[in-house]
Amino acid sequence: MNFSELFKLSGLLGKFSPDGKRLASCVQYRLVIRDVNTLQILQLYTCLDQIQYIEWSSDSLFILCAMYKRGIVQVWSLEQPDWHCKIDEGSAGLVASCWSPDGRHILNTTEFHLRITVWSLCTKSVSYIKYPKACQQGIAFTKDGRYMALAERRDCKDFISLFVCSDWQLLRYKILLYSLDGRLLSTYQAYEWSLGIKSIAWSPSSQFLAIGSYDEKVRILNHVTWKKITEFEHPATITNPKTIVYKEVEKSPAVETERLSFPPRALASSLFSTQSKYDISQVPVSLQYVKPIADRANPKIGIGMLAFSPDNCFLATKNDNIPNAVWIWDIQKLKLFVVLEQLCAIQSFQWDPRQPRLAVCTGNSKVYLWSPAGCVSVQVPVEGDFQILSLCWHSSGDSVALLSKDNFCVCYLEREEVK
Repeated sequence: MNFSELFKLSGLLGKFSPDGKRLASCVQYRLVIRDVNTLQILQLYTCLDQIQYIEWSSDSLFILCAMYKRGIVQVWSLEQPDWHCKIDEGSAGLVASCWSPDGRHILNTTEFHLRITVWSLCTKSVSYIKYPKACQQGIAFTKDGRYMALAERRDCKDFISLFVCSDWQLLRYKILLYSLDGRLLSTYQAYEWSLGIKSIAWSPSSQFLAIGSYDEKVRILNHVTWKKITEFEHPATITNPKTIVYKEVEKSPAVETERLSFPPRALASSLFSTQSKYDISQVPVSLQYVKPIADRANPKIGIGMLAFSPDNCFLATKNDNIPNAVWIWDIQKLKLFVVLEQLCAIQSFQWDPRQPRLAVCTGNSKVYLWSPAGCVSVQVPVEGDFQILSLCWHSSGDSVALLSKDNFCVCYLEREEVK
């Protein structure tokens, strides 16, 4: 396992391009585009204000930079560096921005989630969609890019509406699940509670829909009947003897390692290959539980993170009431498989796009990797304070960008041959 040197970063804004050729990062109001192989700067763009969000277009030809405080989105072309586009939402404000699957339309969500404005880069036309729900995962597109599902909030009720992306017109409007030809599939409702659904994730095969709720449960629906096939609870005490609980423990190194200066990608994996910082706990295991303040806005309760592995075999979840644990479920057997109990709160996790390998970060200078073969903790070899708050896999699965508040580095999981 090798690591690059540290590069400056702000806002945790670092993303690989979909084609895997470039790495974008932000430093205040500057957008930096690097070559993935050499990490040399290819292009440098200057925006009108501090960048708060970036996203690549699906074809990697454009990248948008959102400045929410100014209500502005700027779009840059990788093929034509002199071309750029500015979208100003004016008094409507801006809280979210994203690309449509065709990479030629931008969807901006205005303040207070009053509407979504759809801007076309080709025709310069504008479309409006009302009542988007204020949630992190409120928009999803089909793989072919033809349809968009939008979570909406009307009259204190949650709805899912389907739109045709070619003209952004409503296809069908009904509570919850419809097929694309308009057949009612289900009117499933998890439970009677005004907070509703917190998170949602499709499996890569589209066979399963995972719904995370504020009651600390995940419900799995199948794509044939759209009925609930199982329900995953997240109790504070693990009692099933067949569940593996990996507990992170602090260990002092047996031998003091000499301080070295590491050039880019020069650290050999042998330094850390035997440094496992996990113990397997014997059940029952009591996890750290945080009692939420229910009367506070946006309470930290329920299932805040959901992600299926690329082979559809596993589902990783985080219950915000138990912030230091990652739950990994066996989707084949529909049961809990592994729990990772960390010393610090989970900040982010993401699956390797090529295999069932999960990367986790907890706000320290370590990256944690789990696969069915086991779990390992690796210290990033940098001087000073490097707190990893987010991470992003390369499309090949060979590397992952580790992002902190002020810096980022690239972790290479396959060591190159030295020539």
